[in-house]
Amino acid sequence: MNDEQLLRYSRHIMLPQMDIDGQEKLLAAHVLVVGLGGLGSPVVQYLAASGVGKLTLVDDDLVELSNLQRQPLHSSADVGKSKVQSALESVAALNPEVHVNALQVRADDEWFREQLSAENINLVIDCTDNAAVRYALNRVCLQAGVPWISAAAVGVSGQITLFNPADSDSPCYACLYPQLSDDQLSCAESGVLSPLVGVMGSMQALEALKWLAGSGRSLNQTLLTFDALASDWRRWAIKKRPQCPACGSVSGSATQAGND
Repeated sequence: MNDEQLLRYSRHIMLPQMDIDGQEKLLAAHVLVVGLGGLGSPVVQYLAASGVGKLTLVDDDLVELSNLQRQPLHSSADVGKSKVQSALESVAALNPEVHVNALQVRADDEWFREQLSAENINLVIDCTDNAAVRYALNRVCLQAGVPWISAAAVGVSGQITLFNPADSDSPCYACLYPQLSDDQLSCAESGVLSPLVGVMGSMQALEALKWLAGSGRSLNQTLLTFDALASDWRRWAIKKRPQCPACGSVSGSATQAGND
């Protein structure tokens, strides 16, 4: 690291859980962020500010006025722009050292597979509100052996977990949710309390930094849920399902492991 980097990341480096070694791991990391809305906003902002070396950012939407209530990555001046262009400009202003690959695409299995095989991606972060995309990520990350973090925030409730295909005991997304629900709601359909997505997205960024730096205990095999109105966090142990169609392991009943 040069002198400017030592100063920029000094508050990380001071932490014994991070220090110079951890920060250098962040600088060398490549993270794929899927979705640049309410969850993606704090994820991208904190990863960029923290010095994650390369970010591949994926979203096919344009910035709309209704997004601004919960998506601080974008501003009023960005309405009508692609979210990837808005994000690219925001990251450049925040930390020009971060290399950004901004892609306006509707990603599917084939696209994810090409990215994970062609790029040296260390971690995937699901910031969508789309279960079909999560199932696609689950299939491809299982095949590629790439860990991924998934979160959701709808109404006044949120949840987050990490899936690690390299861990033979780790459940996959299909263990936890065996089939696509017909009644799954999105923020557009049910609304969302704006700071809630910030809380859950910040938790994704925190989990990502811990994972990349090799610090602390991850949320592997754990589902963390949050009730925003009660300010109540709950931790659930999640297990593989024997008949899981994706990983063929053992399944996802969730049992409460304790409250935080």
